Amino acid sequence: MAQTTLDAEQVVRDYTEMWSEKDYSRISRVVSDSFVHRTPGAPDGEVRGRDGLEAFMREIETAFPDFEVSIIDMLATDETVMTENEFTMTHEGEFNGIPPTGREVEFRSMATCRVADGELTELREYLDMQGILERLGAVD
Repeated sequence: MAQTTLDAEQVVRDYTEMWSEKDYSRISRVVSDSFVHRTPGAPDGEVRGRDGLEAFMREIETAFPDFEVSIIDMLATDETVMTENEFTMTHEGEFNGIPPTGREVEFRSMATCRVADGELTELREYLDMQGILERLGAVD
């Protein structure tokens, strides 16, 4: 069944909302079993599968309870969606071995998303992890 550009956009919007709302129950409806999220913020640079995604989301929520992400801009075809995103969060719990700093950070990222059969199958996120760590006070 052919997918439309609007369908692919909605899947990515649902994924983004799921993160901000911390709604883990939506994972099975939004991402595929074989989902891969590649991001410098994840252990070993990637998260695999629905269970891996939920564990990563919970880790982020523990470290940054006020974590929010919003889509600033989006460009889509039937199966590929590119987004520019804005994040805000306060470091209130341990993250990747870094004790909480209490600092609030804002940053932007770019992402390339692949959608098939109404589910997100792959997300490649591009962000300045070094800059984020510097703003958190975790590195010089």
